[in-house]
Amino acid sequence: MGEFVRVEVADQIATIRLDRPKMNALNGRMQQEIGEAARTVDADPGVHAVVVYGGERVFAAGVDIKEMVAMSYAEMSRHSGPLQDCFTAVARIGKPVIAAVTGYALGGGCELALCADFRVAGASAKLGQPEIQLGLIPGAGGTQRLPRLIGPSRAKDLIFSGRHVAADEALAIGLVDRVVPDTDVYTAALEWAATFTGGPALALRAAKQAVDHGLETDLDRGLEIERLQFAGMFATEDARAGMTAFAEKTKPTFTGR
Repeated sequence: MGEFVRVEVADQIATIRLDRPKMNALNGRMQQEIGEAARTVDADPGVHAVVVYGGERVFAAGVDIKEMVAMSYAEMSRHSGPLQDCFTAVARIGKPVIAAVTGYALGGGCELALCADFRVAGASAKLGQPEIQLGLIPGAGGTQRLPRLIGPSRAKDLIFSGRHVAADEALAIGLVDRVVPDTDVYTAALEWAATFTGGPALALRAAKQAVDHGLETDLDRGLEIERLQFAGMFATEDARAGMTAFAEKTKPTFTGR
């Protein structure tokens, strides 16, 4: 339990809850706590899926500008590494991660949502990378994760203009995966996360790593990553249980071993 971020676990689903009223501006302390929460849920074998949620009103309106405005180049040069590290910790959670986006997910808030595997947005949600309007560029992964998700041309449109994207457009361009009524965002994310509980945790981790790491390299190396992960599954009890159950026409019981 941090000052601004807490982890709540129920039914094998962990919620990383952002709670810094009133806009969840991501100050340095909150960034650190996000990284700590991500590493905690990643290491917990009782957690099978993760939801990142900012509450009913807002996901996160961005990095705390008031904290940054007085920073020098030297100070930001030191801070920018830890800033990226806390977001990368979320991206590297070896379990399915769903961002439940209400209200604004702007700047660092949008970059945090990009670290999830899936994004559920409320109908009135707004997403974007408005840093250009401050004379800046995204610094917590936006220039890298956004084009990998929606393509370079669409990413440049959002980054160069700094405009806010409504939920329906975000769905159309692939920035979010589902749009639901505002009041249903967290429930929809939990229901999606629940589809992964009780599943083969080791295979889910391997599949996520194969996809994510494969996107960072060329096809031949990506195929080698897949081959090694695939072969590694044959050292797990879950794979044996799954294949045996298939052959016997029964339902497998996965233990995460």
